[in-house]
Amino acid sequence: MSGLEIKLPFKVKKAILATGADIKSSLACAYGSSAFISETINDLQVPENFKRFKRQLSLFPASIGCMPRIIAYDKHPEYFSTKYILKLRRDKFSKLRFVPVQHHHAHIASCMLENGLKNQKVIGVAFDGTGLGEDQKLWGAEFLIADYSNFKRAAHLRYIPLLGGQKAILEPWRVAAAWLYSCFGKKFLDLDLDFVKGINKKNWQVLEKIWYNNFNSVQASSIGRLFDAVGALVLGIHKVKFEAEAAISLEQLVRPEFTLKRGYSFSLKNKGGVLIIDPVLVFKQITADLLSGISKEEISARFHLTVARMVRRVCLKIRKDNGINTVVLSGGVFQNKILSGLSANFLEKEGFRTLTHKLMPCSDLSLSLGQVAVASRIN
Repeated sequence: MSGLEIKLPFKVKKAILATGADIKSSLACAYGSSAFISETINDLQVPENFKRFKRQLSLFPASIGCMPRIIAYDKHPEYFSTKYILKLRRDKFSKLRFVPVQHHHAHIASCMLENGLKNQKVIGVAFDGTGLGEDQKLWGAEFLIADYSNFKRAAHLRYIPLLGGQKAILEPWRVAAAWLYSCFGKKFLDLDLDFVKGINKKNWQVLEKIWYNNFNSVQASSIGRLFDAVGALVLGIHKVKFEAEAAISLEQLVRPEFTLKRGYSFSLKNKGGVLIIDPVLVFKQITADLLSGISKEEISARFHLTVARMVRRVCLKIRKDNGINTVVLSGGVFQNKILSGLSANFLEKEGFRTLTHKLMPCSDLSLSLGQVAVASRIN
């Protein structure tokens, strides 16, 4: 992806440098009618990668003749990229304009820009692992009404606590257990499932206390963590070596003959004008299927079909209420080809104009481009 030039559907009056995310990152510079994307920079928590990030930050703009007047960055205060940019702001570049951009807004803006949209309202479906939301909770299953200038959260997945915080990413049993606890209470420990039998009861007692004391946990609406939880439950996975490993294993189970069979039920609730997608029924039905001996392959297919139906149902409701017919799909979870294919197919059959990434991955690698698009609207 290094050296990629993307033609913009508008002109950037003041040159912009955007710093992307943290785990999968790229820089973007934009001026005139073009945006330029740097080489990929992986996890900034790794010291050598962070050195590469700082080196790219100092060299990349000059290498393409860009003298930035605006610096765009992710709103998450704990991102290494954000911390470093704010330090530069204090120490060296106080005269530049600094623009924080919400993570999922940037996802949708990047896909809009790739598809040549100028600044129209779209339904943005941003599915990923986590990104900091406007309410300081972790978002990741977001339906936004968005253009480059603004966004409004129209729907999202019900929140569930990530017990133990970031540990839940590499220990997806924590998220699966939280959903089962939400469904069945303490009785979930009596379920005759391989996943449940593998839970250390003392470890769960600690997590239960964390839940009630609201300590070392954060509320998350992440579809990525939902896939992790279902993968852990269905496959009996408790720990993984990398983020989304359980979700990837779940996707690999799907066979073509299963993808159009029945899905699972879920509920939609309106809370203060925002639709909440509640998957409690999904977990109850998956549990029943496991107990009755339904194959893991078919359960995985039913779950993928269910999430695609969530996309269709919510987008239909938003279109009915707001008259918007263009849907933009972005975020790392759409790297799941089963989900992205089913979702796009359902939306197109309903008459939606459906846009996906064409030039860049739908993952966080595209965030810097979206940050450019949002920052370009700042006066």
